[in-house]
Amino acid sequence: MANTPSNMLPLGTLAPAFNLTDTVTDKDVGLQDSKGTKGTVIMFICNHCPFVKHVNPEISKLGEEYQKKGIGFVAISSNDVKNYPQDGPDLMKETAKQEGYSFSYLYDETQETAKAYDAACTPDFYLFDSNLRLVYRGQLDDSRPGNGIPVTGKDLRNAMDALLEGKKIDALQKPSIGCNIKWATT
Repeated sequence: MANTPSNMLPLGTLAPAFNLTDTVTDKDVGLQDSKGTKGTVIMFICNHCPFVKHVNPEISKLGEEYQKKGIGFVAISSNDVKNYPQDGPDLMKETAKQEGYSFSYLYDETQETAKAYDAACTPDFYLFDSNLRLVYRGQLDDSRPGNGIPVTGKDLRNAMDALLEGKKIDALQKPSIGCNIKWATT
């Protein structure tokens, strides 16, 4: 397993627009479609990464819980499916259903969206405020496959709670760690 950290996009960055295919509905979904009234979580994940598999139950739970509170959720997979066919759209659809995602699971075939977000790993989490300005980026929590720390979503949960309560979000944020995004070679 690679241990690739987040690139930590600068706080205050405006969320880059995207329009990608939702692998479950086959409909195009854009940033504005994904936006919540209070904030928006954008996650870069994939099917095969052990780090993502480790946190899947928690991201499903967080999506379910916080969408009701006005936080939009969307997941994006940007991996090169030519070399990593297990991350292809048909299998993404299966994963979304198996994991009970209550949010769109989008396929970034050109990898342009991942590049626009400076995404580096899976999972990589971004929280934007109601004006689509970045207020949190980094890890879900301290749990990693095999480290014995329970998956709680503590870091992202604390950031979302602070956003919802109008409190300042601590700027000291830990990068996520996971598998590197599988970039296509030309």
